[in-house]
Amino acid sequence: MSQPLAYPSISRRLIAMVYEGLLLAGVIAVGFILPHALLGTLAHVAAPAWVVRAHFILLLMAYSVWFWLDSGQTLAMKTWKLKLVDRSGAPLRPLQAVLRYLAAWPSLLFFGIGILWALFDKDKQFLHDRIADSRIILVKPPQD
Repeated sequence: MSQPLAYPSISRRLIAMVYEGLLLAGVIAVGFILPHALLGTLAHVAAPAWVVRAHFILLLMAYSVWFWLDSGQTLAMKTWKLKLVDRSGAPLRPLQAVLRYLAAWPSLLFFGIGILWALFDKDKQFLHDRIADSRIILVKPPQD
């Protein structure tokens, strides 16, 4: 029989989100700002606004979805012993990871409503996790 999933506290997940933001600053610097700066400097061309927005969103999606599908953990999630799984504890499916990423944008941008949702959710999960049928769980150290 499998053990029930252990859910982390909201404060632990919020601290991991802040740390993730710091790590994403580096990803954005290398994967977003640098290419646009080089394009502008070397080719004297500025990408249209829609291309810039799409590049930004797709870069962050590639980072998030790749880590979620590879190990269920971004770099910040590994540090804070968090893991993203589906409802049964299995790894996410690709479309599920993309849905979670896309649902996180309005969840965060509409005054953090998707984060506040966790205060009332029975499993203390974020709204975008409910939408994608995913869960953030605690990673337990291996037992000897």
